[in-house]
Parts: sequence; structure tokens; C-alpha cells
Amino acid sequence: MAARVSSLVALLMYIGIPVQCLFLEPDQSLSIPDGWTFMGRLSASENVTLTFALKQQRVDILQDLVERISDPDNPLYGRYLTLEGVSSLIEPASVTQTTVQKWLQKFGIEDCQTVQTLDFLQCSMTVGTAEKLLPGSKFGRYVKGEQSIVRSPVPYEVYEELSDHIDFVGGLHRFPMERKVLSRGWGKPQPPKGTFHLGVMPSVIRKRYNLSDSDIGSASNNSQACAQFLEQYFHQHDLADFMHIFGTGFKHRSNVDRVVGPQEGPKAGLEASLDVEYIMSTGANISTWVFSNPGRYESQEPFMDWLLSLSNMSSVPWVHTVSYGDDEDSLSVAYMERINVEFMKAAARGLTILFASGDDGAGCREVSKGIHTFRPSFPASSPYVTTVGGTSFKNPFLVTHEVTDYISGGGFSNVFPMPDYQVPAVMHYLKTVSKLPPNSYYNASGRAYPDVAALSDNYWVVSNQILFPWVSGTSASTPVFGGILSLINDQRLQKGLSPLGFLNPALYKLQSSENSTALFDVTVGCHLSCLDEKVEGQGFCAATRWDPVTGWGTPNFPQLLKAFLPK
Repeated sequence: MAARVSSLVALLMYIGIPVQCLFLEPDQSLSIPDGWTFMGRLSASENVTLTFALKQQRVDILQDLVERISDPDNPLYGRYLTLEGVSSLIEPASVTQTTVQKWLQKFGIEDCQTVQTLDFLQCSMTVGTAEKLLPGSKFGRYVKGEQSIVRSPVPYEVYEELSDHIDFVGGLHRFPMERKVLSRGWGKPQPPKGTFHLGVMPSVIRKRYNLSDSDIGSASNNSQACAQFLEQYFHQHDLADFMHIFGTGFKHRSNVDRVVGPQEGPKAGLEASLDVEYIMSTGANISTWVFSNPGRYESQEPFMDWLLSLSNMSSVPWVHTVSYGDDEDSLSVAYMERINVEFMKAAARGLTILFASGDDGAGCREVSKGIHTFRPSFPASSPYVTTVGGTSFKNPFLVTHEVTDYISGGGFSNVFPMPDYQVPAVMHYLKTVSKLPPNSYYNASGRAYPDVAALSDNYWVVSNQILFPWVSGTSASTPVFGGILSLINDQRLQKGLSPLGFLNPALYKLQSSENSTALFDVTVGCHLSCLDEKVEGQGFCAATRWDPVTGWGTPNFPQLLKAFLPK
């Protein structure tokens, strides 16, 4: 019956007879980010590609399953599903698939591709058709430097009956967020009391986090990956040069084994070079993939393309590191909640997904004139990813203890409630820390992040055959922590154990013991926030145990490995 109704309504819409319509994303920000210039409306004959997120079934069962298989004290711990198993659990109901397909066909839209889980459709069509399909939409072109994208600056609608079958439509509103690494120099080094160095490089990472030269991967069924966006490419010869300069003393690989997506850029990106070089030098000798999502087609959402790749590949690496994010308030709740389910799907398959916490500290948003709040970042704020903050050495040229990196992103989600696994740790922080920002600046009941941290300051990187010093950002700490988790997976796989999967429940349970030495606690320093009279640029500060700047702290590899191997 639903398919007949949808066919009739689609026909009425196509011939211009009014029908009841609803906004799928009424809270989606439609503001144009700084730097983008409107170049005019698109002609009706130009093509766009839209992504339809079909409503999934049994999401509550998926959520319960993820909690069970991620809890080391549960009998189901580590009993992950295949992609086919995930698909059979959550794939859209047949009435949803039929209704959406009939609707698209009535508008002559047949150039569509789906994924193995059947919960996404990516379809190409003319602008004229798209604007009839989604009443209210008006597609225009925007440029920023050499980038060009197509978006609608006004909200779209779908007819009421169809809203029961689609979560959101991608390719209309969200502007891609570009997260750039920083480069900052330092003054003259202080008199050395530890191991002197001229910046962070693999040997420094290994010394600080107690990785020996023999801590490398060897399991044939282990792999790791990083994702790149917005024409960020790495070059194999940069990786080879980097390993030649910095990879002495430990066995490593000098080539990425697989690239998913186009890898054709004439120039390497500093961000991509950093990610690849440090996940491969920390997770040394482990097969590495790069997911390349350039956003080359103007209506393409590169982050969505990465998620679609994960939903369409039966075999993917166990650890994924991502340095990408948006402000929560720039995204619709419907979009974020659906992306959250995508992370649940990954967790159900045993994948470990790490996101950089961002480089804006607590962030800042002006609510009204003179009134500010902190600005959480997504996906860093998702309860189903492990978020990595940043630290720096107390003395930037000595391998000594770490303090907070003032740019390290962290705070509390305004969308997702605090998950059970972190309640005791976060409540301890809120009750015991000596000074907190005013309550109006953050949602103390939201998902708190980051979960962990690593060095994010003063890295050496080879890009376009040039050696860059002092590169900084949580885009550096994330692949480092990812590489360390890949080494732990390697040892687990060699013993016939499951990979770590979604780390947070086990991590917070491990760290609930006051005697844990698996992570180095970072207790000194604060990160930045709003430059107003109430907080004066200061967000949250580090403290004993968990804090919203560095999480539980930075890895102590031998102890972390020991904690995640059977006694």
C-alpha cells in the first residue's frame, strides 16, 4: 500500500499539484561559512549527485549488541558481526526500499547506486529534477580558492509519507570542513635535563611511549587505515623519503598497500603526509590503507563517501584514524544521529574508529550579543568513536613529561547524552576539579571528549619531497594513537584473539582502577576558549585521571599492551 501511495504522491508533485511536505532537517544551519563565495544558480540541465539515507531497522538491537561485544566482562565480548550480519540486522524494510525507489523512478531517476547494507542510495540527476524532487531546494555554486561545490542555501522538503523512510538527503547543505595542520616555531631550547631533540619524530614517539625497536607488526591478518578528504593526497615517494630519514632502527614498510578512491593529485597535502607517515612509523610494519575522498564532484560530500565505502566493503582494516570534523551546531540532529548509527555499524564489525578532537580547544560560539558558549565538534562528540586530544612536552626540545596542548579540542556534546561507560570518570572530574567554566558554557550531561591523547606538537613531516619541521595539531596525535592500537591488535591476532573493536567501554573500565599505568596521566595545562570577560580565553583544564582536554592521557605501550592481553 505504501508503494502505491508514494507513486501517487510523487506523480502529484511532479505535475505541480500541492501535497503535504515536511522538512527532514529543520535545524540544519544554512549559513555560508567564511571564505565561500556564491557564484550563481545552476541551470536546470546541470547534474548533481544526492545521497539518500534510508531509515534502518532494529537500531536499538544494534546498540545493545555493540554494548555487549565491547564490554570485556560480557560473554559476547569480541564476537563481532560480518558486514553481511550487520546488513541483515539493520537493512531498511522492504516497504522503505520500494517506496523510495518508486518515488525516484516517477521522477525518471534511475542512475542510482546502493551499498551492501542497502541503507544508502547515491543518485545522479539534473538540477531541474532535483529541485522538483525536493521542494524548496535551489542549487547554486560556491567557490573557495580552487574548490568549487554545489549546495542549496534554502531548506528542502519531502512529502509527509516519504519522511517515514528517509533520515536525510546529502549533497544539499553541508559545506566541507577543512582541518589544516599548524606550523609553529619555538624559541631557543632550555638547558637539557632529559633527552634533547629538535622536534617530534618516530624515534621521539617511540622513546616517550616506551616502544622498543622490536615493537612492530607481523600478523598477516592485521591492517590499519587513515582517511583523507578535500583533495588531500599523499605521495609514496614522500613516505619512502620519510622512512629513509626517520625509520632507522625498526622494521617498517615504505609503501601504502592499498588506496581506496582516487589518488591523482599533483601535489601532496601536508595533512595527508602527516597522517600516513605517523600511522605507519608508529604502527610499524603493518599493512596500511588510505581512503581517499577528495570531494572532486561538486555535489559530493567527501565524509559521506568515506562512510559509504565502509558500508560497501566486506573486508576493511581494523583501525581507522580520521582528522576531520564540523561544529555540532552547523549540522542537523537527524544527520548526526544517523552518522552515529554508522559508527555503531563499524563497532559491531570490530572496527576501531579514532577521530581527532580538533584544534580549537573548547571552541566558542556567540549565542547573542555578548553571550557565548563553548562549541563542541562532531564526530569527535560521538559516543561510538574514540577521540584523541593533544599534548606537548613540558620543554619542547626534551623528551620529558607532557602537558596539555592549548589547542587540544575537548568538551561536552550538546546532542548526545553521556554514555554509561564514562559517567563515573566524568562525574569525578566535575566534582573534584578546583575551577570550572560557568555552567552556561557547556552541557555537563553530554558525551564528554576526548578519551585519550598523544603528542600533537612540533612534528617533522616530509611532503612534496620537502622536510617540514614543527607541524602541529590533533591530526598528528590521532594516527600515533591509532598506530599503537594497531600494534596491540597485532599481538591479539597472533594469539587468536579478536581485535580491540570499539575501545571506549574497555578503556574506561581499565582506567577505573587507580593503579592503572596503561596511560600517562596529563595533569598540567588548560586549553583555549572564548575571549570574553567571563572565561578570558580559558576553557577546561587538565586534572588527575580523566579530563576534557587530554582524556585519560597518553599511551604507555608496554602497560597498555599488557592490559589488553589475557592474563
